[in-house]
Amino acid sequence: MEPQNQSTDRTSWAILIILSLVWGCSFILIKKALIAFSPVQLASMRLGISSLAFAPVVWYHRNNIDWNKWMKFLAVGLTGSGIPAFLFFFAQTKINSSVAGILNSLTPLWTLMIGIFIFKLQFERAKLAGLFIGFVGAVLLLGSNGQAGTNSIWHGLLVVVATLCYASSVNMVQAFFSDTRPVIISALSFFLTGPVFLVWLLFFSDFFEVLSNNPDAWISLGAVSALSLFGTVLASILFYYLVQRTSAVFGSTVTYLMPVVAMGWGILDGESVGLVHILAMAFILTGVYITKKNH
Repeated sequence: MEPQNQSTDRTSWAILIILSLVWGCSFILIKKALIAFSPVQLASMRLGISSLAFAPVVWYHRNNIDWNKWMKFLAVGLTGSGIPAFLFFFAQTKINSSVAGILNSLTPLWTLMIGIFIFKLQFERAKLAGLFIGFVGAVLLLGSNGQAGTNSIWHGLLVVVATLCYASSVNMVQAFFSDTRPVIISALSFFLTGPVFLVWLLFFSDFFEVLSNNPDAWISLGAVSALSLFGTVLASILFYYLVQRTSAVFGSTVTYLMPVVAMGWGILDGESVGLVHILAMAFILTGVYITKKNH
């Protein structure tokens, strides 16, 4: 469903730009968080902090939640944040934040494919060209990234899998929760996924030992906390609201600006960004533009 008037359209684009900026910073925050903690600890922290932040919201809206849909909420939480949280932290142990940000732009392409083949959405055959062009860009980037070693290719593919998860979550939100308040979708989906990881982090890992002995631990903790509260809690509410008022494909085009922001942070942090990176990003975003055109 597209916006019905000019005011709504301006609001939707404003939300899209804010999300692009917030999520574009996520990749450099992941990089800084990895200084002290392991990927599993960081993913658990991100999900745990988010679930704690959303707990009061779940309690406040408990009577307005359709608890019969708890499995669908759980599926949205796992694909929208749970699984990708682990994949991104593991991926960025071998690839830089710029590459992660560019590959994340595949999300709208997967969104369209899943919408077509699983949720039976209408589409124009010309959009298949956009899918092809976008995936050519991804292959180009993964191939160039592989020059640093085979591990880099596989870690880049972890980001690709994460974007597939994001796309699945977006389509499920549009299919199953079109009439559910965005804050409820975000709150319950995180509340159902976070606690188990928080328990593992606090009682079965060396979290407190690292926090006490590693001088960079507080910097990492600050980075993952900002990632959780802004890049997850605040951004997920805005994103689900955007999907509801527009469409899954429009919402997923938040990735237009995200790679630019991610690349900018990467350059400022001393990462090497070459012509291949820019060319791959151009291919991916061109593919996204074609699939979004006249949607």
